[in-house]
Amino acid sequence: MTLDQTGSKVRIDKWLWYARFYKTRSLASKACQSGHIVLNGQSVSKASVTVVAGDRLQFFQGPHLRVIEVVAPGDRRGPAPEAQLLYVDHSPPRVAKKEVASDIRTAPIAEREAGSGRPTKAERRATDRLRGDE
Repeated sequence: MTLDQTGSKVRIDKWLWYARFYKTRSLASKACQSGHIVLNGQSVSKASVTVVAGDRLQFFQGPHLRVIEVVAPGDRRGPAPEAQLLYVDHSPPRVAKKEVASDIRTAPIAEREAGSGRPTKAERRATDRLRGDE
């Protein structure tokens, strides 16, 4: 009997798929590996990280920030009403991604307005100074 069948812990990519935040498990795995998922304040870099009840997840779903508390680990990908029992949604009101800092942990970052074209060399240097990438 594996751990996810006993209900104590489950891999984060499986849980995101079970809870229907991602359409496929491979999409959930890619999101984890690319560092787009934050588990209890720490960025996740592996899909094999386990989640237990009480863990908090933060990630962008489309342009909206999602803040989720894990209630149950789950053991299968069931219908949507069953999936909604796996978590409590603490997400802020839907705000566009532009208005939220692009890093989930709210680090300040310079952004350009959509459609303003490529930055000039002087603008790139100013952006690098802002970010501290000198």
